Formats: sequence, structure tokens, C-alpha cells
Amino acid sequence: MEHMDHDSHEDHGDHMDHEEHKDHGSHHAHMLADFKRRFIVSIILTVPVLILSPAIQGFLGFDLPLPGSEYILFLLSAVVYFYGGYPFLTGFIDEMRKKTPGMMTLIAVAISVAFLYSSAVVFGLSGKMFFWELVTLIDIMLLGHWLEMRSVMGASRALEELVKIMPSEAHLLKGDDVKDVRVDELETGDRVLVKPGEKVPVDGDVLKGETSVNEAMLTGESMPVTKSEGDEVIGGSVNEQGSIEVEVRKTGKDTYLNQVIDLVRNAQESRSKTQDLANRAALILTVIALSVGAITLAAWLYFGSEFVFALERAVTVMVITCPHALGLAIPLVVAVSTSLAANSGLLIRDRQAFERARNVQAIVFDKTGTLTQGKFGVTDVVSLAAMEEDEVLALSASLESNSAHPLAVGIVSSAKEKDLDITGPDEFNSMPGKGIEGIINGRKLKVVSPGYLRENEITVTDDEVEKIEEKGKTVVFLLEDDKTVGALGLADIVRNESKEAIANLKSMDIKCMMLTGDNEFVARQVSEELGLDEYFAGVLPHQKAETIKDVQKDYVVAMVGDGVNDAPALVQADVGIAIGAGTDVAVESADIVLVKNDPRNVTDIIMLSGNTYSKMVQNLIWATGYNAFAIPLAAGVLFSYGILLSPAAGALLMSLSTVIVAINAKTLKM
Repeated sequence: MEHMDHDSHEDHGDHMDHEEHKDHGSHHAHMLADFKRRFIVSIILTVPVLILSPAIQGFLGFDLPLPGSEYILFLLSAVVYFYGGYPFLTGFIDEMRKKTPGMMTLIAVAISVAFLYSSAVVFGLSGKMFFWELVTLIDIMLLGHWLEMRSVMGASRALEELVKIMPSEAHLLKGDDVKDVRVDELETGDRVLVKPGEKVPVDGDVLKGETSVNEAMLTGESMPVTKSEGDEVIGGSVNEQGSIEVEVRKTGKDTYLNQVIDLVRNAQESRSKTQDLANRAALILTVIALSVGAITLAAWLYFGSEFVFALERAVTVMVITCPHALGLAIPLVVAVSTSLAANSGLLIRDRQAFERARNVQAIVFDKTGTLTQGKFGVTDVVSLAAMEEDEVLALSASLESNSAHPLAVGIVSSAKEKDLDITGPDEFNSMPGKGIEGIINGRKLKVVSPGYLRENEITVTDDEVEKIEEKGKTVVFLLEDDKTVGALGLADIVRNESKEAIANLKSMDIKCMMLTGDNEFVARQVSEELGLDEYFAGVLPHQKAETIKDVQKDYVVAMVGDGVNDAPALVQADVGIAIGAGTDVAVESADIVLVKNDPRNVTDIIMLSGNTYSKMVQNLIWATGYNAFAIPLAAGVLFSYGILLSPAAGALLMSLSTVIVAINAKTLKM
């Protein structure tokens, strides 16, 4: 139970695995930097294109005669088209290869038609140039994609964080000699020494020694587990007390933690990637653009117009059909909602999962550290002799005041909350896995586990103690001169916020469930206290993802958790929500992170998701709605009445649509 500073034991995982899992994150970072670089270069080149464009000069009422200006326009626009438009041109090829035309196809068609037609005009074809429409369209689309990528950046670092948990070195025993070796050099049957405060390097069995092992990072079980000869230990768990000698049973891919890593990887890869709204709108507009453009060209030729005039009408239709606002409709709302959420302590890591949150029908909460505080507190004090309950608690806390064991910390903090007098022990001795003993003001005291009483054939018959044990709480006993004088009931304390969170969610007709590695008694007590619809107790970490799959047969499921053991379940769920103060790996596996450790924020996420989706739909209507009358006018259906929508007028409508979309996005509220 002695407090140990083990900062020096901060280990990193195997270098090869670490590098392998970093690749995906660095790929995203590279893409983000690439979009930013292309946007900056394109926006710089756009300025002279705008100044030299006849349409802009006419609109602003100035004239800048420059010999060869059309060739300068062509060169500048060519750079923007090939460099700035590169992601969209390659995206178009990719969409065509997969037979899933979407936003990339629409953008590629619009910029290619505008560039090729305008280039033809520069080199002799009669008509108008669309260079300024081309470059501004590319600018806005690059900005939209850059904003979008920023909001979802870094969603795949979970495996890297999992790998970090494993120590990189182990103390190999060869006879009486101890040699430090890399963990990946260990073989089945090797013996390793694990010192207090160190991480267990691999899965194995204890050959010698006795200790308490903290498996909370792996199993979610808040109580340290006593390990002695013959017991199994898991790689990545922390040895809190005595030194132990462990025989290696599993290495590499067979270890428990590597199996968890595989579960996370499989769940990540199997998750379906739904097309977002903008892609569906883009597909429809692509079909409209190509169809109406072709019909316009054919119709004008049929009615005897010159090819140049018919082509200009067709090009105008195709350029106008790709509204600037569509590229910003979704990313702007995402940027605003991400900012709103962040200011409220909600970090959105995966936009598609965040959009799914509005449809959540059931929420499965992890218990330890999520619905509960993840730390023990004294809930019951029983006097078994002529002693006040406060004296039982004060003496227990005094004896435990030198210990860093979670139960000891809980006893001491509960005594401090009652302002009881705590006196440090004159003598102090830890009994690993059994308890603690010492002398307080000349009184010989012990705080021990039920196992110690059984070992020493000390019998306690008390109805109140039995009731506490029946509730699944941890009970420790205070002994004076080896006679039982008191008992303390401890439990992981339920957060006050959890009760409000569950009540709010149930008022929204969302089923509330709990998933825990703890026993049936503890789970039932917490479930009854919070009024949960259902609970799953004694679920081992590798079974958590399967449990989520079972719930998904009936509901759209969100999972809320904070430990390594929750990572596969967080990834498997339709929406994974991590408590921010939890482990890095849970945070990296989640779609949304609650920074404030407040379960009530889950309600905020669901409501913000609904509001965000509404804004997206509204923006898509604004971004595409003007096409209903702009396309027919551009095609020339009212030409006989002298009404013909010019490219400049079409661009003005596009601009108005973009402004409306931006203002509408800004009106989003929590």
C-alpha cells in the first residue's frame, strides 16, 4: 500500500507497432496541410485574376487595359486549375472508379468546363471567359474541404495510444541473474521480475511473491486485485506493491492487450461510411448539370443558333449549377457547431458519428469513472464494540493516512469530509493483499479484509454488516488487539450529475443502460439508484463490443466510457463518447469527448446534433434552391422575352446564396 512515484516507469510500446499506427494519423495531417497550402496559393493568384477579368472591371466600373491580359489570365487560371483543383480532379477519377459520383464529380465538371471553354475563347473561339468564376469556385471548395478536415482531424490515433500502454523492457531472470531485455525478445516459459510501481510486461502466471495489481486501465474494475502464486497477470496492468516473479504465458499477438487492439482495429474497419448530405445533393446536381447542359446545347442548335452561342449557354448552365455555397453549406455548420461544442466542453472528433447522435435510441454507460466517480468513499460505518461510529472512522483513517491504496484514500477523504481528527500512526506495517497494521496513541490497530478474518478464524456475525455485503460493497474491518471493533462499507460513489443525466435522457425517450466489469450486486445497486432501464454486469473487456452489437440489433446505440477496456465498445457503437479525464486510448477511440467529466453533456450532444442537422438541411436548400430558376434562365427559356441570365448575373446569385448560407450557419445555438 506504500505510495510509489513511478513516473520513471513511463514506458512506450514496441517501436515498430508505434510507427505502424502513426501512419494513418500522419496521412490525415499531411492531407490537411496540403489543402491549406493549395488554398493559400490559389487565393493569392485569385487577386490578379479578379483585377484582370473584364466582368469584374465592368461590375466595379474601372478599366485596366493591359496588353496580353487574356494570356496572363489564362496562365494564372491554369495554375489555379491544375494546382488548386488537383484534389477535385483526382477525387473525380476516384469517384468514377468506384461508380459513386458526388461532390468531387460536380466540382470537377464545373471547373473543367469553365477552364477548357475559357481557354478556347482566349485562343480564338468567340465567347466569354469564365476564369474568375473558375478560380473563386476552386478557392471556396478548398476552404470548405480544409474546414471539414480540420474538424475531424486525428480520429484514428486509438491504436497508437493502446500500444503505448505496454512497457518496452522487462527484467528477465536467468538463474539468480537479472537482465533487462526488450519485451519482444521474451518467449513463452521465460521468468521475469516485476518490481513495485512497474507495469507487468506480458501476460503470465505469478511464480513467487504476493502483491496488489491495478487492472483498472484494462478491465475497468476500480478495486486493485490481489495476486499471489498461481494467479494470472495481464500485460499493461500496474504492480502496486511487492515484487513478483512471473512466468511468461503469452507473447506478441496472443497477449490480452493485443487482442483488444485487434478488436478496435476490426471495429474501425467494419464501420460503414455513410455518404453525407452534400454528396447526395452534389450527385443530383451533377446529373442535372450534365443533362440540362446537353439539352441546352442540343436545343439551341436545333433551333438554328450558332454553335458558339449554344455552347456558351450550355457552359453557363454547367458553371451556375455548381453553387459556391454548396461547398460551404456543410463545413460552415460543422465549424460553428464544433466551436459551440468545444466552448461547452464537447470535442467532436468524427462528424458523421456526431450527425448520427440525433437518432440515438439507447445509451450504454460504463460504470466506473463515468456514472460513478471512479474512487471509493465510505458509505456505511458499523460499530461492533462500545465505540462511536465516528471513532471507528477516525481510527481507521488515522491508520490508513500513510497509504496510497484506493481504499485507504477513500477512508481518509471520508473522515476529512466529517472534520474528524486524524493522527498519523507511530508504527506502520503493510500486509499485501490483507490489510494494514500500526499503533495509534498506544493502541494496537489493524484495518483488514474479510480474507484476513477467515485466515485467522475471526468470526463476525452482524446483520448490518451482512446487509452491506449483500449490496456488493467492499467491507473492511477495524481490529484492536486482534478483536473486531468496527466495520466500514465502501463503494464507488455515484456522481450527482449522473442522476440528472439519466432523468433528462429518459424524458427524451432514450433507453439508458450500464455496462460494467463489476459484479452483479454492485451493478444492481447502481442501476437501482439511477433508475436505469437495463444493466450488464461482469462483462469482460473483450465481451463489451459484442454486448454493444447485441443492443444494436434493436437500437441506434451510443456508448459512454473512459477506459482501455471501453475502447472496442466505443468504436463499435454508432456513437462513441469518451469521458475526457479518462485514458488517452478511450479518448482516441471515441467520436466525441466530454472534457468536463459530466454525463449531463450527453444530452447536450444529442440536442446539438439535432440542431446541427437542421441547419445543414436548411443550408443545402439555400445553396441549391436558386438553381430552380437560375438554370432555366441560364439555359435561355425566356430568351424570346429578352431575358437571358449572364454568367456575371449567375455569379451574383451564387454570391447571395453563399452569404445567406454563412449567416444561417452563424445562427446555430446549443
